[in-house]
Amino acid sequence: MSAQTQGRLAGKVSLVTGGASGIGEATVGAFVEQGARVVIADVRADAARSVAKELGGPDVAIGVGMDVSVEKDVAAGFDAGVEAFGCIDVAFLNAGILGASGPISQTRVEDWDRTLDVLVKGPFLGIKHAARVMEPLGRGAIVLTSSIAGLAGGIGSHAYTTAKTAVVGLTQSAASELCHFGIRVNAVAPGTVPTNMTVPPGDEAMGQRVRDMIAASSPLGIAGSPRDVADAVVYLSSDEARYVSGVTIAVDAGYLAGGTKGQFHKGEGHMTTGIAGDN
Repeated sequence: MSAQTQGRLAGKVSLVTGGASGIGEATVGAFVEQGARVVIADVRADAARSVAKELGGPDVAIGVGMDVSVEKDVAAGFDAGVEAFGCIDVAFLNAGILGASGPISQTRVEDWDRTLDVLVKGPFLGIKHAARVMEPLGRGAIVLTSSIAGLAGGIGSHAYTTAKTAVVGLTQSAASELCHFGIRVNAVAPGTVPTNMTVPPGDEAMGQRVRDMIAASSPLGIAGSPRDVADAVVYLSSDEARYVSGVTIAVDAGYLAGGTKGQFHKGEGHMTTGIAGDN
């Protein structure tokens, strides 16, 4: 039996934004392992097509170029998936950037706008076009990438925190509407996970230092990985989560619960570490 006839996502067609690297690429691989066919959408079209080829080519995966802040790109990506595989059952809206950083008094408006274009407008457009192709089917699962920065202050930059908080609200709002079409909408909120956004590709020494730092401050004493997040996305995308909608699952080793291996702030239970990036 082929991988596409067995597994937790057997027979499903998924679309993953930001699918050519990091959490997106890990999720694409997990989806294929669990029997799904995948549309890999990424602003780097060549990288998306390369990942698709590595996974088995057009019978299993296709790569498309997509700037998630441009509606015609998003619409075209979903249309390409329907044309190639007949439908879209799952959409993982993951593409992201770290965006504007620094003190709020020094944040440039154009940097703020670009951050929210990708991290808020992008998920909005993804949900809009996922709903367009899923509503006639009467089924579907949409998963968004938020962040622990969207669930607590002081972890990410102002723009990033604002955007990821908006994703939590958008998840709940869309879930309340799309449930009437049999479509579930959920989100994952990664904690400290090293990806290409924070570790230069190919720099294994830097990557190991980051993983060691994460493990040292992790409540569970282990470093998170993109695959840890991908496994949560697989669950939310599968029929095992058929009764779950409108929730955001933190994948953070218990950080938000107050767990710590490091120092407390004056006994208040607040940790001193931050996030390393998620998409």
